[in-house]
Amino acid sequence: MALLTEGQSALAGRLTPARLLRFLRDMVRYAAASVFALALDYGVLMTLTKGFGVGYLQAAAAGFLSGLALIYLLSVRFVFEGRRARAPRVEMFGFLVTGVVGLGLTEVLMHVFVGELGLSLTLAKIATAGFVFMFNFVTRRGLLFKTAPA
Repeated sequence: MALLTEGQSALAGRLTPARLLRFLRDMVRYAAASVFALALDYGVLMTLTKGFGVGYLQAAAAGFLSGLALIYLLSVRFVFEGRRARAPRVEMFGFLVTGVVGLGLTEVLMHVFVGELGLSLTLAKIATAGFVFMFNFVTRRGLLFKTAPA
């Protein structure tokens, strides 16, 4: 029981109001940057499917990768500024890896929502984007960018 109490006090020491505020500020900034990346992603998805007859899974991948490039640029310039944890090449590779995992999640969720459940592309994209947003923010912030001490 003493270990649990020590663990709880250690966790409470790390969850300071300043750290929580920084986390929330980063999340709001990442959400704002994600709006732009999602707009690009959705625009590519709809242009390819409706304008060029490309299959929705291929178009979703192209849109996602376009959004990934934009969110990387916005993240290093505006979201996680001044807190690089690694060299830019390593950081970019980590962004790519988390993006590929996010792309896999996007493809699976789009298939389930559109192919299995029959949702419209728009509803499927909204549901998928929400889930993938949280995955990307938490993994990228936790793995790629160190937080300055509070």
